[in-house]
Amino acid sequence: MARAVVYRHSGGPEVLSLEEMPDATPGPGEVVVAVRAIGVNPIDVKQRTGARAPDPAGEPRRIGQDAAGVVEAVGDGVDSVSVGDEVIVRRARGAYATQVVARADQLVRKPAELGWTESASIGVPVATAYQVLRSLGVGEGDTLLLHGGSGSVGQAAIQFAVAAGARVIATASERNHDRIRALGGEPVAYGAGLEARVRELAPRGVTVAIDCAGTDEAIEVSLALVADRDRIATIVRGRDAAGWGIRAFSGGNPVPLTDEEQRWRDEGVEVGAALAAEGRFDLEVGRTYRLEDAAEAQRASESGEVRGKIVLLV
Repeated sequence: MARAVVYRHSGGPEVLSLEEMPDATPGPGEVVVAVRAIGVNPIDVKQRTGARAPDPAGEPRRIGQDAAGVVEAVGDGVDSVSVGDEVIVRRARGAYATQVVARADQLVRKPAELGWTESASIGVPVATAYQVLRSLGVGEGDTLLLHGGSGSVGQAAIQFAVAAGARVIATASERNHDRIRALGGEPVAYGAGLEARVRELAPRGVTVAIDCAGTDEAIEVSLALVADRDRIATIVRGRDAAGWGIRAFSGGNPVPLTDEEQRWRDEGVEVGAALAAEGRFDLEVGRTYRLEDAAEAQRASESGEVRGKIVLLV
């Protein structure tokens, strides 16, 4: 039988349990993927705690959006993939499992050059970074202030923005400054005096800002430094963004992504996978856990103790 991590009520990591499930069967236009690796994302934790989802009220709810694995069954009308193909699943439902059912258009072929852990690391963080930069029009001549540069979204955003010709100043703790530099960004410590430090680094000004940290400091400094509020965005404080007059993409934003924004997110997975396969995009895997240790993986994600992507292995 298949196995999946589920929870029946909101709470701490201890509410997660690994349970047997009936083997999946694909419907028309669907495939069943035998999962090899799963990306752990902050949104998984927020859903489990009830911060981003209603309490499941006793019904088992599955969790997880990013997976990579091998196609093991295809439904009627599917001709884009075959049994045995190695794929990345984007926007999965219930990815913390040994099997996941997905529509054929949710799949991206896994490049042979990428391992399972790297492939499962792409999904949400790379797609988010790609879409936000496209939405803000970041490119040649821009100076980007990026809050939370050492996180998975931040690392992806640095690489995409630098490739587009932008200068990137990224906040991070001192221990992560070398990582920021390695990706082409300029690190700056967050905390008291941040605005002054950024002004010193960029005396000619900052043209665009992205908040991946969710702190009041990140928003306040962005508002002080960026003249055009339409070029300030948060992926964390979506519920508060309208009050500041800035943009929000997911992160609790009551306004869903537009069709164009969602297309950019889907495109970002393909672009990130291709660039990583060519050695032109670095995916940092911080720590791996077994599927049965999903609760421990989420504890590590919540603590912030691990830099880079946390991945579950099946």
